[in-house]
Amino acid sequence: MQTAIRVETLPESAIEAAEAFRARPLQNAQEILAQGQDVVFVLPPAGFDHADWRTAMAHDLARAHAPARVNIIAGADDAAITATLSYLENAPGVTGQYLPLAGAGRFDG
Repeated sequence: MQTAIRVETLPESAIEAAEAFRARPLQNAQEILAQGQDVVFVLPPAGFDHADWRTAMAHDLARAHAPARVNIIAGADDAAITATLSYLENAPGVTGQYLPLAGAGRFDG
C-alpha cells in the first residue's frame, strides 16, 4: 500500500521550495516510511530548475528507506495524477523516481 502526500503549493524559488518541502511534507513522510509503507509525493508543477532537488530527494529517500518505495510526481491534471498513482501502486519495482507529468515544468512550458 502506498500513501500519497499531496503538497498543494511550494515557493517559486527552487531553494525556498526545497526548504519548504523538508520542513513539512518530508517530516510527515518519515513517520510513514518508518512503518515500512510506500510514499508518493504529489507536487505542484514547477520550472525546470526544480528538477534537480526533486530528483535528488526521490533518489535519497528511496535509498534510505528501502524496501519501502518513494516516488515523486508533479502535475496539475487530476486525471493524469490519478492514473500515475494507480500505475505506481501496481509497479512494485518503481522507486526513487521523479515523474513530472505533461505540463508540469518538464522543459515544456
